[in-house]
Amino acid sequence: MEKDEILKEPVYSPFVLEFLAIAQKFCLFIEEIDKYDKKQIFEYLHKALPLLYVRGSVLPGVKPENFDVNEKFFTEEQWQNTFNEIRKKLQKDDVFWYLENDNPLNEPIKGSFADKLTDVYQDMKDFVILYQKPLRDAKRIALWEIIELFKAHWGFRIVNLLKVIHYDLYSERSERGVMDIGDI
Repeated sequence: MEKDEILKEPVYSPFVLEFLAIAQKFCLFIEEIDKYDKKQIFEYLHKALPLLYVRGSVLPGVKPENFDVNEKFFTEEQWQNTFNEIRKKLQKDDVFWYLENDNPLNEPIKGSFADKLTDVYQDMKDFVILYQKPLRDAKRIALWEIIELFKAHWGFRIVNLLKVIHYDLYSERSERGVMDIGDI
């Protein structure tokens, strides 16, 4: 591939490479989450999740040419293990309430922080691994899919998680700077 072609290829744009770097660091943090306490987790996520969201919102569109190279790497068992590890860290603070714009009853929905965060991690992990494949088609499908998942899946989850984190870190009702999510 010529240098001019590489510069025009969306999968090698600075926006994608920056997003990839942030996604890799986020995945590494989640994989080592057992090393941190709840406050450290929330402080990290308070910084990392907005970066993922903003960088995800400016990714360049791409049309994949070969859907056959699409793969999923994060297994159901890995999802469950990650979920359990996060839930164990948060304990009673795993539960929160939120509203969905498309909920016709406009009633609060009970959510699990560990569930939402594990879903975001799964999307990032599959993207990172697929993007690292040497085939340009793999990078194209990874980019296309992470954009589609941003619109339909992980973008919403980040927004809901950020509300909880912000309230937790900055609530005046919290004596330590960290509040019980159950108080929401």
